[in-house]
Amino acid sequence: MVNQYLYRVNNKQTWKRWLKVIIILYCLGGIAFYYLQEKALFRPVQLDADSSYHFSQPFVEKSISSDAATKFSIVQFTVPDSLRKGVVLYFHGNRENINHYAAFAANFTRNHYEVWMPDYPGFGRSTGKLTEQVLYDEALQLYKLARVTYAPGKILIYGRSIGTGIASQLASVRDCKRLILETPYYSLPSLTRRLFWIYPVDLLMHFKIPQYQYLRKVTAPVSIFHGTDDGVIPYSHASRLKEVLKPGDEFITIPGGSHNDLNTFPLFQRKIDSLLVN
Repeated sequence: MVNQYLYRVNNKQTWKRWLKVIIILYCLGGIAFYYLQEKALFRPVQLDADSSYHFSQPFVEKSISSDAATKFSIVQFTVPDSLRKGVVLYFHGNRENINHYAAFAANFTRNHYEVWMPDYPGFGRSTGKLTEQVLYDEALQLYKLARVTYAPGKILIYGRSIGTGIASQLASVRDCKRLILETPYYSLPSLTRRLFWIYPVDLLMHFKIPQYQYLRKVTAPVSIFHGTDDGVIPYSHASRLKEVLKPGDEFITIPGGSHNDLNTFPLFQRKIDSLLVN
């Protein structure tokens, strides 16, 4: 009897110790997630203020300042005035800076559309604090700059990966010819919840970007591209956006496409060209 009693006591103490360890690890994981999420979500590469870009196609550099600490660096890939049909406002992904995405401008310049590509705060030569609201503010300032030259019917808004949510938010508050999204997500919390399901992700995340809510408010035509083999933003996750698309919008599936290679697929290229014909 004594041995059985001691065995139960020891078991109870062991169970309590393990429970404490689990709780501590859970809390530490939550703290790490809360404070390190920006580093996981954004992977910028900064450039010196006096550095220069070198691209194979014509371009102009500009910047927009919203306050003393915040400056948005923009590269405008140009086409001759006599051929120019309009402008594409291109919101890139979460990696590096404009250098990493500049080659994709050719999809549009060959169709006689200028491409204006901004870097987010901390990317390239852009400065300032990176917040969700600042991303929206930057997009709106870029749109206002475009409106000096172009009517809404000449402006296409394009988003890639994390930039799709920024593009959708802009298109939900400003008119444009078309919204084009490459590898979008439903919302950042819903995407993150796949990996961190044990945590209250909606409370912990600093960046929400509820793309599904913005798409409901977009009046312009919407075209979405997504690959079936996307390992970053799964096809099943992105396909949830179909439920918020309006009649006439399109969700283009690229069989075998992954997150970073849609540009290599003939279907993608043909469809992009068809959207830019007029």
